[in-house]
Amino acid sequence: MLFSVLYLLVFATASLKKRKIHYPETNDRLKFVILFPAYKEDKVIVSSVKSFLTQDYPKSCYDIVIISDQLQDETNDQLFQLPVELLIANYEDRTKAKALNFAMDNLNKDDYDVVVVIDADNTVNSNFLNEINKAFLFGIKAVQTHRVAKDVKTDMEILDAASEEINNSFFRSGHVRLGLSSALSGSGMAFEHKWFKKYIKNVSSVGEDKELELELLKQGIYIDYLEDVYIYDQKVQTQDVFYNQRRRWIATQYDNFSRSIKHMPEALRTGNIDLCNKIIQWVMLPRLILLGFIMLFAILFLFIDMFLAIKWWILLLFMSLALAIAIPDEMVNERLIKVLKNLPKLFVLMVVNLFRMKGAKKKFIHTEH
Repeated sequence: MLFSVLYLLVFATASLKKRKIHYPETNDRLKFVILFPAYKEDKVIVSSVKSFLTQDYPKSCYDIVIISDQLQDETNDQLFQLPVELLIANYEDRTKAKALNFAMDNLNKDDYDVVVVIDADNTVNSNFLNEINKAFLFGIKAVQTHRVAKDVKTDMEILDAASEEINNSFFRSGHVRLGLSSALSGSGMAFEHKWFKKYIKNVSSVGEDKELELELLKQGIYIDYLEDVYIYDQKVQTQDVFYNQRRRWIATQYDNFSRSIKHMPEALRTGNIDLCNKIIQWVMLPRLILLGFIMLFAILFLFIDMFLAIKWWILLLFMSLALAIAIPDEMVNERLIKVLKNLPKLFVLMVVNLFRMKGAKKKFIHTEH
């Protein structure tokens, strides 16, 4: 627990540093294909696609591809009216990995330079492709953009938005500040087309972003984090959805560690620090469980041995400091503090998750990003 807390504190502190690297302006334009997997997303997919069509980027240099999986006929008709390519899914296992593979196998063209993966409820700013274009022309082969919450209304959306920003600080901005690769985040990701087309075929789990991340790190390919390039994501609205999402994440993390640990000797031998770091990440406890256990032990040892309790309270102080640094200042308000009352209940649910790993490995539809 001490190692985990110090690990988080180091990267939280690093995230405070100003980024010095800015990719230069360029008149060259790469060719993009934008993949929108859409499983029963009739309420949001049309507005998301229309939002993307406002890009300040030549229309001839990007194609939007929607993978329509059980969308209503009315929705498909609306999409047909837009300048997009619509693919009607015919596969069985309803996973995002299946949708991405289906798209890559059925594209009308193959002259793309970059693949961008967007969730059906995501919206972006007009400079989205321009900024990614600059990074890839500079030589970057994989990027993660900055996912932020949109339309935050419920308590759970506030908590989920805070959790996302905390992870952004720990595993994205903090990492790139220290020269390590960013973690991928499921959407708002971009990859070199040839690389993605080759390796997406090997991806089959519900944790498709982590499988891609592992493959990139094994090959020594750096993943950059474009902190100033935003993609707006709908957060979970209820405790049940939050619980099920975290349950899937724990199962995915367990699978990631099982799949990656065999690569640790080779990573150590070749000095692949990025891969070693990622394997260490996947063996650590989830942040909420870590915080909950530290707090539990701190209180428990007050009744057992006051002297032994001191180290737990110091550890709790360090953990709280890491979380406080990681949360953006603009998110800290009375409502967030009020929402934190849900943490004890969520901690209990997360601990229960640890004993329900088998059930969490069942197939999840790809909308549960």
